[in-house]
Formats: sequence, structure tokens, C-alpha cells
Amino acid sequence: MIEEMYSSGTDSMPETSGVAGTVLVPMRFVWPYGGRRVFLSGSFTRWSEHLPMSPVEGCPTVFQAICNLTPGYHQYKFFVDGEWRHDERQPVETGSYGIVNTVLLSREPEPNPSILSPETPGSRTNMDVDNDAFQRVEAVPRISEADIEITRQRISVFLSTHTAYELLPESGKVIALDVSLPVKQAFHILYEQGISVAPLWDFSKGQFVGVLSASDFILILKELGNHGSNLSEEELETHTISAWKEGKMFLNGQVDGDGRALPKCLIHAGPYDSLKDVALKILQNEVATVPIIHSSQDGSFPQLLHLASLSGILKCICRHFRHSSSSLPILKQPICSIPLGTWIPKIGEARRPLAMLRPNASLSSALSLLVQARVSSIPIVDENDSLLDIYCRSDITALAKDRAYAQVHLDEMSIHQALQLGQDANSPYGIFNGQRCQMCLRTDPLHKVMERLSNPGVRRLVIVEAGSKRVEGIVSLSDMFRFLLG
Repeated sequence: MIEEMYSSGTDSMPETSGVAGTVLVPMRFVWPYGGRRVFLSGSFTRWSEHLPMSPVEGCPTVFQAICNLTPGYHQYKFFVDGEWRHDERQPVETGSYGIVNTVLLSREPEPNPSILSPETPGSRTNMDVDNDAFQRVEAVPRISEADIEITRQRISVFLSTHTAYELLPESGKVIALDVSLPVKQAFHILYEQGISVAPLWDFSKGQFVGVLSASDFILILKELGNHGSNLSEEELETHTISAWKEGKMFLNGQVDGDGRALPKCLIHAGPYDSLKDVALKILQNEVATVPIIHSSQDGSFPQLLHLASLSGILKCICRHFRHSSSSLPILKQPICSIPLGTWIPKIGEARRPLAMLRPNASLSSALSLLVQARVSSIPIVDENDSLLDIYCRSDITALAKDRAYAQVHLDEMSIHQALQLGQDANSPYGIFNGQRCQMCLRTDPLHKVMERLSNPGVRRLVIVEAGSKRVEGIVSLSDMFRFLLG
């Protein structure tokens, strides 16, 4: 068996040069499929060494190792939890050791060996990855328009033939707020319940009339910070939700010719509306959730059944196609090969820049950016653009804790300080339990990204570089559905 050809592990990285002065190219090998213990071996170790791979910080399912290789043809394989594996997304061939991965480092050595020779003082170390060589190995596979259209058509058929009723859990609760509640009390409820949005009930009308969300709290805090505001902290104690909603219409210019506020219809769906219709309502109206409301014909009050979200719909897609993934040709393609998400623009590219902030930026700047860029979250990065944290719209509800909003000035509080407000051992539902920064790699297959986004509470994944955690982009639930629905 092939296992017999490997000895016990060693900590050394091979320098596979048989000739003095031969140029060695630092090469990074990545195993992105998880495991407890992962090792690497190949022709560059003469198939006689068992090289340990290290988990990438922040991405525990991704392992990497860096070796110095001579330009030319190499074979390699991974030993994962006692089992030999190969990466199906990389070039393979069948030989004496079964199916192995292959790599061709075609870059020719420089004419003067002393420039890049490892023995030269000041030359590269084992941990300096030659990006040009690495990118040549991780060539982005071409994806055909036909495969994209087949995938979209099959998902569209599924969504069109299944209803919102399938989103309803077997048990659970949905919290609604009465419009007569003071705004201050309403945001305390959002924080204590660990939710960022709640439908609004108007008892006098006997119907649901809207929703209150974290975005409302952001606008209220910005209004409080505006010296020309008609809303004071004292008024916030008694200001009702209905009064705020009417005031918000005036702020947004939603008034008729007589200066009266224009009523806005609640965006909702029925239990027998198709999943596709629900998804399109969320996307077209740029909302996070759509209430599923059952209205009976007997004149009784409507029933609030569920808050539908894109993550719930995506979970239905993943569950339906889990055992027939081959019917969706692009599921195994890496996300970097798909027109999906928002990416850091490369030099010369005319892309919209990705909004990011440093931890010492003011909370006021973060809130303004969330509103102006119309995004739900902002990556918080260090001076190297490596991911430290993420600030989301829903994080604003932490200021409801102990009436913190009454003691802070948005221009003086930093994002780091604002995030610390929520880092409490008693935070509801473990909001700050290390699950805040959900990440993925550009090489992750589409099905893996879909499965992560389908988890409750996850609305976006930050795409990071393996090892450095340098932010490369963001893919959100909205991005995913705009792509899947075409």
C-alpha cells in the first residue's frame, strides 16, 4: 500500500535542489477541505518524507505548507487523518502511487544564480511565497455560460414550484411590536431578544403596518447627533414607534402635495407564495426579511407565521440539491471563477471599491458608510488590510444596553469601543461568541459558500487570503441570489 512508502513526520521543509546554486521557487500547497491532522508528500521529497501542514489562522478547515521547489514537474498528495487524498480541483494523473496531483513550475531560473540563490544573504526565505508561481498553479478554471444557465434554470424551477410554507419551522416564536411602544423600549427588546428586526402591529387598524429594524436605530442616533434635530434624548423616552415612522417619512421627503406623510405599504408574503416570489421581494425592496402573514377570509386578525429570509430560502436549495449536486454544473467551481460578490479592485480595474475601516475610525463614520454605501456590514481591518472584525447594522442595538446611546457621542466613540459594548458573557444567543467574522477563501467551491451562507444569522462571508487574512472581497446573501436568479 502507498502508506508504507512514508516515514514519520518531519518539521523541515525540503529544499529539493540537487545542484549547488540552482534557483528554488517557494511554493505554497493548500488543503482546504478540513481534517484534524494533514500532511504533504510528493516527488520533491522523493516520496520519503511526511511534511506536516499547518491550519490557517481564522480558517481552521484550511491547511497549508510552503516548500522550496526547483522549476519543473512535480507530483504530490495529501495524508488526511490517516487517509491518502488528492485535490480534485487541481490537475491530476494516475501513476505508481494512485491518483496524484501535479504541478508544473515553468518559470526559468535567472541567468545570475547569486541573485535568488537561497545561500545569498538577504535573499528570500522559505516563507516568502512567489505569487506569480503560485497563481500559475491556482489557475482560475473557465466556466461556461451554458453551465451557468443550466444551474440557474434548475434552481429557478425549484424555487417556482415550492412555497414559503416550507420555510416555517416546526416550532419557534416570532416577535412583533405594537406601534404604540416607545422607541427606546422597542430597541431594548430587540437587543434583549438578540434580533435586528421586528414586524409592527397597529391594534387600531387590526393589521401589521411595517417593521422596525436596526436601520431605524441608526437613523435615530444620527438624528440625535444632529444639532438641528427636533428629536431629543428626553423625547426618545416617550417617542412612540408610530411617531418615529411618521417623522421618518418627513425626513425622507415621503410627503404628498399637502405636506402629509405618505403611508407605506408593508412588504409581506403569504404562506403559499412561491419561494422565488419571496426571494425577489427581498431583493427588489432591499430588505433583510419579509413577514409571512396568513390572512383568513372570516374577518379575523391576520396571523404572523414567520420572518422569511434569504438564508432560509438558500437552506431549502442546499437541502434539495444535496444528493443531486451533479445536476448543478457550477457547484464545484471556485467562487473566484464566478461573477459573484464584491471584490477589491485590481490596479486598472473600474470596480466600486470595497468599503473598509480601521478599528480607530469613529462610530459616526461607520454608521454614515453603512447608510451611504447601502451595505449591511463593513470589514474592520489593520494597516495591512487583514481582517480584525466586522461591524454590522445589527451591532447598533448594543447601544441599547444600559442606555449607552444616551452617554456616547458618535464622533468620539471608535468602532473598537462600540464593538466592546457587545462583548459580554451574557450576550443573548451568543452573538459575540467568535462567530462574527464568517470567512471563506477565493478557492472555496460555490456549494461550500452556499452552505455557510444558509446558516442562521450569517448574512455575508468575508473573502480572505489564506494565512494573512487580507480581505479580498465580500459575498453576501443578496449577491448569491442575484447571481443564482440571473
